[in-house]
Amino acid sequence: MAKRIVESFLDDLDGSEAEGTTRFALDGTAYEIDLSGENREKLEKALAPFITKARAVRAGKERGRRGSAGSAREMGREKATEIRKWAKAQGLPVSERGRIAATLIKQYEAEH
Repeated sequence: MAKRIVESFLDDLDGSEAEGTTRFALDGTAYEIDLSGENREKLEKALAPFITKARAVRAGKERGRRGSAGSAREMGREKATEIRKWAKAQGLPVSERGRIAATLIKQYEAEH
């Protein structure tokens, strides 16, 4: 008995046959979507004015925004512990371990 298994991509926007997967990123979040040639052209056309003015960034290197608060690991354990103690004293929700919310770090830095 013979079998033929056919895998096809469907366009995530309109359900037509997709030519492949398109990857893009915005604000540090990577996305991928299966698109037909026509819909990929629409995406490229919509992004073109921004891409022509943007700077390319090498893959694997994240660029933070100026003045942005880093993660607890980036700031060091002592500072993370200090921020957690401050947040608890203020009655603000903070986890015992892991990442500290950027908004919480900004509040701490604004007061210190």
